[in-house]
Amino acid sequence: MEIEDFDFDLPEELIAQTPLQERASSRLMVLNRENRKISHHHFYDILDFLNEGDCLVLNDTKVLPARLYGIKEETGAKVEVLLLTQMENDDWEVLVKPAKKIKAGSKITFGDGQLIATCLEIKEHGGRILRFEYQGIFYEVLDQLGEMPLPPYIKEQLEEKDRYQTVYAKEQGSAAAPTAGLHFTETLLRKIKQKGIDIAFITLHVGLGTFRPVSVDNIKEHEMHAEFYQMTQETADQLNEVKKSGNRIISVGTTSTRTLETIARDTGGVFEERNGWTDIFIYPPYQFKAIDGLITNFHLPKSTLIMLVSALADRDFILEAYHKAVDERYRFFSFGDAMLII
Repeated sequence: MEIEDFDFDLPEELIAQTPLQERASSRLMVLNRENRKISHHHFYDILDFLNEGDCLVLNDTKVLPARLYGIKEETGAKVEVLLLTQMENDDWEVLVKPAKKIKAGSKITFGDGQLIATCLEIKEHGGRILRFEYQGIFYEVLDQLGEMPLPPYIKEQLEEKDRYQTVYAKEQGSAAAPTAGLHFTETLLRKIKQKGIDIAFITLHVGLGTFRPVSVDNIKEHEMHAEFYQMTQETADQLNEVKKSGNRIISVGTTSTRTLETIARDTGGVFEERNGWTDIFIYPPYQFKAIDGLITNFHLPKSTLIMLVSALADRDFILEAYHKAVDERYRFFSFGDAMLII
């Protein structure tokens, strides 16, 4: 398939710039794959579409305040650093701006010396490996000095850091939020459990590669950036029981989907405790092995994310839904509205 097969016109004013005051009050478009019906609701109505015995799989990764502003020691030049992946101990793969100013051996200071980084290596793609020095606990220092790394299409300042975190975020390590989960509140999760719907957690640390544009005409030539994932034995047992009972596994977000499908692909469909790196790229035609439904946001044209949802619900149905979303003035992308595919 060609990249142009996943294009659609999106008015810029539909790109959500700020989160809604109430997380669960976002809109919810429901796509029924069996009868190809599309209906319009609010996210708090999701209970009406979940059955007792279903299992929601949530990604409990926590977004790091990964954007840092520092000074190059030798020259006093301003430098922006974006943390991508922790390599080992205090070594991180990062992006820096302006990149040409930071060479091997360069030192950058942040927050009047609370944090100091030394450049160890220049990567092929232009990234850097930095080693950080600090007093105390790294994540506490980062919480004081760092900013949330909002996507470039969000121009507004984020007033509250926690609005770019899910209410169940736990495992530090993401460069971006698993945004389908931003719609859940503690109250809604409690009601879901009260209805007899299971909740399971996996972790995939979202890297910026997930949002990297597809720059090839033939989508088969696109290479995904690898991201770290893990599944506990407890979650594996939960999901195997759901499958055995004939109930549905509904993934919350494309990150949860990619984790579940990676594991199911590698184990022949049986879930087990596992961790590693995945670069799975899901696009039509694809036979899903793990999930029966998906909660997701509305994605960028020509992105790997719209390709994934097109593999689940078929491209024509997805593009029809996206055209309706534009006509009905749904809010798009990270702080936007949601879609449930069942």
